[in-house]
Amino acid sequence: MPDVILSFWLQHAPVLSVLLPSFTAMGLLLLGDFGGMSGLGGGHDNPRVRWRRRLSLASVLLGAVMAAGLVWRADSGELLVYPLGEWPAPFGIVLVLDRLSGLMVLLTYLVAAPALWYATGGWDARGRHFHAIFHFQLMGLCGAFLTGDLFNLFVFFEVLLISSYVLLLHGLGRDRLRTGFHYVVLNLAGSGLFLIGLAMLYAVTGTLNMVDMGQRVAQLTGDSAHIAGAAALVLLVVFGLKAALVPLSFWLPGTYASASAPVAALFAIMTKVGVYSIIRTHWGIFGADAGEASLVAQSWLLPMALTTSVLGVLGALASHTMGRLVAYLTVSSVGTILAGVGLFTPETLSAALYYTLHSTIVIAGLFLLVELMAAQRGEALDKLRPAVAVREPVLLGLMMIFGAASAAGLPPLPGFLGKLMVLQSSAGLAAQPWVWTVVLLAGFFSIIGLARAGVIVFWHVQPDASEPGAASGSSLKLLSAAWAFMAITVALAVMASPVKRYTDAAAHQLADKAAYANAVLGEQGGAQAVTTRPYDGSRGAAPAGKEVK
Repeated sequence: MPDVILSFWLQHAPVLSVLLPSFTAMGLLLLGDFGGMSGLGGGHDNPRVRWRRRLSLASVLLGAVMAAGLVWRADSGELLVYPLGEWPAPFGIVLVLDRLSGLMVLLTYLVAAPALWYATGGWDARGRHFHAIFHFQLMGLCGAFLTGDLFNLFVFFEVLLISSYVLLLHGLGRDRLRTGFHYVVLNLAGSGLFLIGLAMLYAVTGTLNMVDMGQRVAQLTGDSAHIAGAAALVLLVVFGLKAALVPLSFWLPGTYASASAPVAALFAIMTKVGVYSIIRTHWGIFGADAGEASLVAQSWLLPMALTTSVLGVLGALASHTMGRLVAYLTVSSVGTILAGVGLFTPETLSAALYYTLHSTIVIAGLFLLVELMAAQRGEALDKLRPAVAVREPVLLGLMMIFGAASAAGLPPLPGFLGKLMVLQSSAGLAAQPWVWTVVLLAGFFSIIGLARAGVIVFWHVQPDASEPGAASGSSLKLLSAAWAFMAITVALAVMASPVKRYTDAAAHQLADKAAYANAVLGEQGGAQAVTTRPYDGSRGAAPAGKEVK
């Protein structure tokens, strides 16, 4: 029986990663969501609540195991193509598992598991159907990372966005309603632009399969090439809005700061969907070998990325609440990531992927830590002004120091390693002075902003311990979720070498378009695996050659 299960999973791994959260969400809806709970920590004696939480957590843990299996399988160099309905590409819809998609699915679950565990401390009780919507969001995220079709990327975008609308408003509140309205309107506008970009590309290529489109774009000339280039810039606007790329980042600080802590932690992966989509389109379709449309976004992407990093850290310095500070650090980290992407070399892309892992985990953990501190500061909550002393200054202070050092990029934590990789990979390139200046200054000002917050929270205190919230410490469950993010951060530093080898191979695999074309567009009767020649660690172009199994 175990062999049968393993064989079944190996054959259907990509689609199972999408179906698991989908079926879990539907099961949770059938289970119902009643109990009338309110407040953190409430409802633990309700059997229906306990089963709902157990099913939700079990599904996320199983999904994390499956995601680790995806990375293990992708690390062999396989390009696993899963044709839905047995319809071959480019006519049918395919899911594609490679090193990059496997890595992003695993990152999704590394964020989702601690965030959901934190939510079961009581946040899931402040509104209806939290767990079902949470899993629909996971379905959209996994589908977006695994799809090989641009239209279905749009479909999964809509699934995760609709889920995020509900999660953002979970628990209600004036700030959530106000920022939620802006968030919905902006994303609806982005969805409209997405369809316009897809229509323009379909008009000149006749396909929406990413690999097939990449081949056809390279053959376009004249007006058709110009239309394709314009469509690429439209998609850059769409994905830049999702990633919070300047000047499209104005929505993020208020939105993330107003969301509940576990939702904000999960949203840390949302901006990476935009980053991932930029990589897929502007590396895979409009890369260096796209003919007249080659690197159409290069002159825009790098300057916008560097500006995003600068404005993000300046926003963190000017923030008056800890939630907004962390949200602005999210914007700044996106700028650093896209700077590596925008340099368009495998080495800088690899460094950007490593930094993506670090920044997502650290930002998610900081959102949880902010609420843990705010809950002990009385009426001040997360406002950066003098308030009552927190109940656990040593414990929360050490956690704050660790989170600040990680976010700012101090050695030997992975933030330092990720930024060092970005700096090293950009050495010798024309943009090196700009990249080095922005990355180093962003790190320096991040330290100042986080140190300022720490001084206000832990040193500028009022001698009044009678306010609500100052009399009790954090529960072990809530603390353990934040500790989980800290543990993952440490693991990224300890395992930096194998993780970097993986991101190196992922970046070079993306450049091996012949293997993608052979896997996706070849004749398939089921899932087909194509193995690229292992990356030998040398700089330069991706290794040529492939072995078809």
